[in-house]
Amino acid sequence: MPERDHQDRRRRLRTVGGAVLRVIAVWAVGTVTMLILAGALPDFRLQSEDGDSATTIAITAAAGAGVFGLLSAVVWPVVVRALLLVPAYVLGLLAFFINGTLLWVALSLIPAGRGQVEPETAVVVAAVMSAASSAASTALAVRDDGAYRRRLARLAYRRMDREELAKACDGPGTVILQLDGIGHDVLLAALQPRECGTGVKRGTVPPLMETVAGWHGDTHRLAEWRTDWSSQTGASQLGILHGCNADVPAFRWHEKESGQVMVCNRPTSAAELQARAARRAGHTGLLGRDGASRGNLFTGGAREVALVLSVAARRGRDNRSRAGYFAYFSDPANFSRTFASFVAEVFREVGQSLMTRVRREKPRVGRGGLYPFIRAFATVVQRDVVVAAVLGDMLAGRSAVYADLVAYDEVAHYAGPYHRNTHQVLRRIDAQIRMIAKVAEYAPREYRIVLLSDHGQSAGPTFADHYGLTLQDLVRAGCGLPVSRKARKSKSGAEARAAARAALRRPEEAEEPGSAERGRAAGPIVLGSGNLGLISFPDVPGQVSREELDRRHPALLRTLAEHAGVGFLLVRSEEYGPVVLGRNCSEHHLESGKVIGDDPLAPFGPGAVDAVRRTAGFTNTPDIMVNSAYDEKTGMIHAFEDQVGSHGGLGGDQSRPFLCWPRELTPPSEGEEIVGAEQVHAILEGWLGLERPGLGGEPVEGEPEGADYPRSTAAR
Repeated sequence: MPERDHQDRRRRLRTVGGAVLRVIAVWAVGTVTMLILAGALPDFRLQSEDGDSATTIAITAAAGAGVFGLLSAVVWPVVVRALLLVPAYVLGLLAFFINGTLLWVALSLIPAGRGQVEPETAVVVAAVMSAASSAASTALAVRDDGAYRRRLARLAYRRMDREELAKACDGPGTVILQLDGIGHDVLLAALQPRECGTGVKRGTVPPLMETVAGWHGDTHRLAEWRTDWSSQTGASQLGILHGCNADVPAFRWHEKESGQVMVCNRPTSAAELQARAARRAGHTGLLGRDGASRGNLFTGGAREVALVLSVAARRGRDNRSRAGYFAYFSDPANFSRTFASFVAEVFREVGQSLMTRVRREKPRVGRGGLYPFIRAFATVVQRDVVVAAVLGDMLAGRSAVYADLVAYDEVAHYAGPYHRNTHQVLRRIDAQIRMIAKVAEYAPREYRIVLLSDHGQSAGPTFADHYGLTLQDLVRAGCGLPVSRKARKSKSGAEARAAARAALRRPEEAEEPGSAERGRAAGPIVLGSGNLGLISFPDVPGQVSREELDRRHPALLRTLAEHAGVGFLLVRSEEYGPVVLGRNCSEHHLESGKVIGDDPLAPFGPGAVDAVRRTAGFTNTPDIMVNSAYDEKTGMIHAFEDQVGSHGGLGGDQSRPFLCWPRELTPPSEGEEIVGAEQVHAILEGWLGLERPGLGGEPVEGEPEGADYPRSTAAR
């Protein structure tokens, strides 16, 4: 025992000594940084007006750096927590002012007026010093495993009692990372060494995703799975996290009963969809037992949430969707680094957009206006906050974490899924995965890292660019209504835009064409969801039959079905039930299986019939659903939105995401295809060790009764 006590004392002394040395080293870096800035910036000085010796100036710099570091450590977290009460953009604007104020206060405490700085210069000096000190602290801490772990724990501000942590860490935990929009084939290509150069200098370079490439075939297995007809994040993530995505026909659709346009990434719509799924599935979700949801559309039943849209519209003590901001920005250096990366990403997007025009690349879409800032939010701010939250979750020993990394999906929409602009994004995603895997080594429990995607992306020129008119124009022409001369384009970065607006606490954007009242005045409501179009006649209750459409608008269905940019239509027949219409008067009767002419679903693969039949049974299936044409040779589709890489319907890579899991987990049934997000949910349930009692609304053991979900307007 005395020997053990002696060893414990020595270990504590080494820990304290190492911490003191790191503080001194970081202090020294801050002092040198301040001296350099004082020499470089005319409005910043560290000496009296009469001049001082080099020693006095150095002491002044050391005093200023020490006080600034102390104020940053004590005052900044308190200020950031208070600022969580205001919109995030106010925090962004005030953060530099606050940091500069702390520096100004630190310098004002130096006697004899030696420390003086202009307010605008103080902001620059404070940002540079914070970044330099943080870099030095991280570099030193990495050399010490314990210090590295403590620094990461502080990053996420997780505080748990040792006994509680030990109880929570019974068995391995699971981190599920959703690599948004990365299709199975895109991932495979990113895992292969690439050829570069020409002639004698020709050689190979490492894979774009080097970390995942090292796992593939060694520690992890990879499989493809097939989405539902609606191949987009809303339907897929709702099915994966909550086990039910019924009645989600697309990313956006019009509901006649309420007269509203539902949009999966709108906070109020996401909350409604989550409530419906929870009631149907009979449980709160995949993460209802000590789970965390980070950067997702839905909570999955988790109480620990950050940047989750389904709770973004809620107010009150239980809404912790913004806690991730405090967890990350409570370190002023993190703000400086993220801001610098944000600015760099804005310029990167502007440069890449300009180069696509210089090279006259086709297809391409407009990427101007606010889109560079929206992309930077999705690929930098959201990424940093989400990854920091995941690191904190692992160090807190949470049993299950589900996080969405959206960067690739956002960039690929406007560059294309295989474009060179996405290569750097894939590398950065791989770097985040590597960091998470590294931190898992310091977590209090073993972690299994599962990678998956919610859908892929398919490329092709937009419907409007390729054919010179929008789907809405085509529908109005078929109805004999006036057609606009100028095609209306969708807003750039729609998905990231919604996340940014939720973070900034801005009101939800009205979805064009707007309300049902406007639809009645202007004709049918036409909405786009990637290459899936949805047409609704709000003046007719219920789903309008094929026969009724032919009576009202005799030319409409044939105008749509015979168009070269349309693959097939889904309508409901009074006589045959759901019917798929194609070119040359071809038909596929889904209930009987009867096919007239060439099967319009044949080009879309063997799973197309089941996927379309399932959607046809939804209670809110629109009057007409339109899937764009698909070229089997090129994989090309035509989005009804302003995107050259898109997803939402059937056709090509968009319907073929992936699932990558550690070998120690039980694999899905050998030889059986994984079909639908609900089946992925069932697989993840098994890996997490969850047992569901079946449908009927009974709470699952370990999950709270009366979960706080908004009531559905449809259920009333």
